[in-house]
Amino acid sequence: MVSVRDETSGFLIASTASWARNPWTRFRGLMLRRGLDIGGGLVIEPCNSIHMMFMRFPIDAVFYNKAHEVTRVARGLRPWTGFALGGRGARGVIELPEGAAQGVEPGHRLVFEDGAEAPG
Repeated sequence: MVSVRDETSGFLIASTASWARNPWTRFRGLMLRRGLDIGGGLVIEPCNSIHMMFMRFPIDAVFYNKAHEVTRVARGLRPWTGFALGGRGARGVIELPEGAAQGVEPGHRLVFEDGAEAPG
């Protein structure tokens, strides 16, 4: 588990996020899950785009680059119809409950905390 803080705004955007780093966990993502808990999230790396096929709930997606700077924020992605590209240089994405990315903007810097360092 890892927490993710928007260092620029000071907001904690995920307190209990999981990593998806191997091919299976990256492929599966949040597909077929019933939802995310408040404070939950999924960090997928490497990843520069996502789809919402087989999803049951809307999410916010925060894409970031190698320096952990936000490249794009996709808010309110809808199940089955949503698709998002991470923008130039995107290396990873944090999938969050809808509304959890409020205040996060491109250019903000993310910090991964609680003993689990982001690869880098």
